[in-house]
Amino acid sequence: MQPPNEPASRPDAEQLLLRLEWTVIRRLDGLLHGDYRSFFRGPGLDLADLREYQYHDDVRHIDWNVTARMQMPYVREFNEDRDLTAWFLLDLSASVDFGARVKKQAVSAEFVGVLARLLTRHGNRVGALCYGNSVDTVIPARSGRQQVLRILHTLTTRPVVTPSPTQLGTLLVHADRIVPRRSLVFVISDFISTPGWEKPLGQLARRHEVIAVRLSDPLEHDLPDLGMLLFEDAESGQQLTVDTHDRRFRRRFAELAEEREVILRNRFADANVDALELSTEGDLLDALLRFADLRELRSRASSGGGLPAHIQPIANPQPASAGQATEVRR
Repeated sequence: MQPPNEPASRPDAEQLLLRLEWTVIRRLDGLLHGDYRSFFRGPGLDLADLREYQYHDDVRHIDWNVTARMQMPYVREFNEDRDLTAWFLLDLSASVDFGARVKKQAVSAEFVGVLARLLTRHGNRVGALCYGNSVDTVIPARSGRQQVLRILHTLTTRPVVTPSPTQLGTLLVHADRIVPRRSLVFVISDFISTPGWEKPLGQLARRHEVIAVRLSDPLEHDLPDLGMLLFEDAESGQQLTVDTHDRRFRRRFAELAEEREVILRNRFADANVDALELSTEGDLLDALLRFADLRELRSRASSGGGLPAHIQPIANPQPASAGQATEVRR
């Protein structure tokens, strides 16, 4: 469905980054006191030791080959990498170019700008892969503010994408091939895609620390009562006229959206990845703070503060509210 008012033109990379530095990053500095470890936890590549599994250990660190030989579970211990490499896998397909007031692509650019700047300020490297109708842009990982500007410039100057079904699995498989060492990987997408991306996501998560950043707009969950409307599928171009005054239609639309939310969360849990949900009407700073809190709790739990968070059950999961950060657990 086309929004009634076209969002304002996209700012250039320098303007966008300056605004984010003043409105988001400075406030994060004050609220987190410069400690961003809750965003960027995770073991490095260097294997330090093997030891027997103990209650509260993170099950993802089990070495299954050693476990099979010794007939008891063993876990790997790692030395922390001082330097971190992060990759942004950016779904920039036609469905991401949508939003009633703010487009999902604009939210994606703001998230990338904030996280990339936080990382590069501390000497870490960031890179990006962009998917339109295919993986058309690869920005090698580098550090520095200019690297952040390069990524943002790529995002803010891209032409409109020709409608085509999204093959998110293609982006994930490509990333698995070209990202050589263990990295922090953000998959930023609305996850409106043809089936088959779940297995590549799980494979990517076995080698890297993966965070799924799911973009959404309120109109994708609830339709207003606006009478007869012409809907157009952003990725196929197919059009359909519907009567949004029909309560049964609006209720069924909301039910299907809720079912999709539950399915997506289950798929993230099966792949063993954390999930951050960003709404076009949510507050980016609030979502990042919630997510930092959740990752800190999970880190404490997996290091001895309770059962690892990713194997704790969640009863009756509900869709997140606008801008809310959620952690998917298995």
